[in-house]
Amino acid sequence: QVQLVESGGGLVQAGGSLRLSCIASGRFFGSYAMGWFRQAPGKEREFVAAIRWNSDITDYADSVKGRFTISRDNAKNTVYLRMNSLRPEDTAVYYCARSKTSSIVAVTTQENYGYWGQGTQVTVSS
Repeated sequence: QVQLVESGGGLVQAGGSLRLSCIASGRFFGSYAMGWFRQAPGKEREFVAAIRWNSDITDYADSVKGRFTISRDNAKNTVYLRMNSLRPEDTAVYYCARSKTSSIVAVTTQENYGYWGQGTQVTVSS
């Protein structure tokens, strides 16, 4: 069974930083994509960032470019999301996910992800 467990969320003041972690178990290798998504209250879940297990090429939502950094540690089966210069509008439940297949093109499309973690709450106060 594929499992993804997020951690690292919490309460932080605007301008602060947090690092989220996603520990993966199951089939994670090669060109599978790992993504971070978030869902704010009353809003649809949206793409945040993505990376592949066999590539350092990353993708980011325009709203987080220059502030967030996605990275991975293959030896630890862990994907990270470093969030700097946090803003109140970053408040959301953050989810990590794995792509349905080992090779996808549209890494920003959540429909292409088949496994999801339980989410971790990030709250940014003003």
